[in-house]
Amino acid sequence: MRKEQFTFENQDLYRKICGINDTGVRNLEKQLEIDLIPRGNGFQVEGIPTKVEFALDFFRLLETNYRDRPDRDFTDSFDFGYLLKQATREKKKEERKSDDEPFKPNEKILTTYKGKHLYSRTKNQEKYIQSFLNNLITFGIGPAGTGKTFLSVAMACRFLQNGIVDKIVLTRPAVEAGENLGFLPGDLNQKVDPYLRPVYDALNECIGFEKTQEYIALTKIEIAPVAFMRGRTLSKSFIILDEAQNCTLAQLKMIMTRLGRNSRMCISGDVTQIDLEHGRSGFDRVVNLFRQTEGIGQVFFGKEDITRHPLVETIVRKFEEL
Repeated sequence: MRKEQFTFENQDLYRKICGINDTGVRNLEKQLEIDLIPRGNGFQVEGIPTKVEFALDFFRLLETNYRDRPDRDFTDSFDFGYLLKQATREKKKEERKSDDEPFKPNEKILTTYKGKHLYSRTKNQEKYIQSFLNNLITFGIGPAGTGKTFLSVAMACRFLQNGIVDKIVLTRPAVEAGENLGFLPGDLNQKVDPYLRPVYDALNECIGFEKTQEYIALTKIEIAPVAFMRGRTLSKSFIILDEAQNCTLAQLKMIMTRLGRNSRMCISGDVTQIDLEHGRSGFDRVVNLFRQTEGIGQVFFGKEDITRHPLVETIVRKFEEL
């Protein structure tokens, strides 16, 4: 048994690590397999010598990373857990590679209407943002909760605010997730609203409800089901196709060929959540078809990129065992 003392230089970082009622301390104890006793602005670390040494190295890494992060004011337990996973992988490899540098975001995505600065939170999210900047079409492939929809909406808002595009076009296949919703009353927007609710939530968080409604009224934000996209050419637009795993091959071809001049397109989906009959989804085939195609970027998210409640990652892992 080894005992060591570690004191954090930054009190804000120490408070963030501890969390409310020391819940962060309990989580770290489980993850690091050691005992942590709060002492002043640090911990007394107790446990097996190798585990204690790893914990001390991790705390030093946290301090250095926190000092260099542009989003330090918004870091939380997810960011600490993500760094811990990186450090654990690095330890297993027993050598540092350039890709294993501790993650910190390089660029602010957007400032929300509430004044909050949005940053990517994982390496793959950072790649996703860079793909929007460097490519005309970006595929986002991965499990639920990895930020595919939210980040694409945030980048669309950024492009709109900066005058790079004149409108945002939101589309999604109207396929029920195992339920028959029946006839939906109302106009076109009202009929499609239930299917695009996650996109609306992202818009409301980025630019606010009032601005979202204003842009919809001015047609700066347009909502249309996939079936209504045929025959159109979308120029100077940011097109977001969400839940693309529920599109057929013909629908994906039709959507991708809508791309006009000075436009960007995001196509995101999760191949593990297909609601179509077996074999009808064209998403996987299209992703494979356009691998290493100039002007088209592809970002594959993993379970480590899930930024929702930590339990969501466990849920995804458990379902993969079925």
